[in-house]
Amino acid sequence: MSSFLQQFARQFAELNKDNLHRLNDLYTQDVRFTDPLHEVQGLGQLHSYFAELYSNVSELRFDFHGFDQIADGEGYLRWVMSYRHPRLAGGRIIRVDGCSHLRWRDKVYCHRDYFDAGALLYEHLPVLGRAIAWLKRRMG
Repeated sequence: MSSFLQQFARQFAELNKDNLHRLNDLYTQDVRFTDPLHEVQGLGQLHSYFAELYSNVSELRFDFHGFDQIADGEGYLRWVMSYRHPRLAGGRIIRVDGCSHLRWRDKVYCHRDYFDAGALLYEHLPVLGRAIAWLKRRMG
């Protein structure tokens, strides 16, 4: 098990709206961060993205449960993200499984998240959520 991945996961899980300056300890200045909904380039854009993310939720937590180094400076983290948004799912906790592909030297310079965007957001929107549930029933 990679000590870099374990340390990164621990520090990432400790992030919140009040300590986003810690992103500087995790990522390079030219970091590229991609997830199914966004792509940002550079530490400044990443900081802005996380600040917006944390300002829109009332709770956000990552629980890491997999640490797979596949090469020197490259690996995957598996996680469950739990969050609460006042306008989604009646304000209840939403949980989403995902994984992060990381590439690093001394800090992460490439971070790509994989998760189901529908499970994260779309299924919890009032009109769109009902349509997605109907489609899932029809296809299942």
